[in-house]
Amino acid sequence: MSRRSIGAVTDEQPERADIQALLDAAVRAPTHHLTEPWRFYLIGPVTTAAVTELAVEIDAAAKGERAGEARRARLRAIPGFFVLTSQRADDPLVDRENYAACCCAAQNLMLYLWQRGVGAKWTTGKITRDPRFYDLVGIDAGKEVVAGFFWYGVPKVVPAQKRKEIVEIVTERP
Repeated sequence: MSRRSIGAVTDEQPERADIQALLDAAVRAPTHHLTEPWRFYLIGPVTTAAVTELAVEIDAAAKGERAGEARRARLRAIPGFFVLTSQRADDPLVDRENYAACCCAAQNLMLYLWQRGVGAKWTTGKITRDPRFYDLVGIDAGKEVVAGFFWYGVPKVVPAQKRKEIVEIVTERP
């Protein structure tokens, strides 16, 4: 109930064992016909630097140089990144099921991290649809689609959150 998306994190680096454990938790997600369509890319410092510069370029082009510089500062302050992809399928139904399974895996890993005192942010922003991002991370766009770009770290601040009341989102049928 307390899990939140975390934007601001400390520079404390989570333990490598925690990363392995979060992947173990993620792949326990439900998957139709056990397709296990997820692939994880752990992003190291060289790729992080290149991805950061791409994000800066994208933001600066859309919102101006100040936005690009703000993005650079924000991303440089984050200790860990990874990308989750979903294997593509020729059948649209299987493709949708694969993506849904990856979303379940994302939730598992975010809950695992939160339990360990580590926050994460899951983004599907413009960078995740840019072919250059795929190239930088080494993703074959013909075989996989990015389900999310994640950053993680020890939260500086846990934001408050208000959700809709259950009665607003549930419809009962006789």
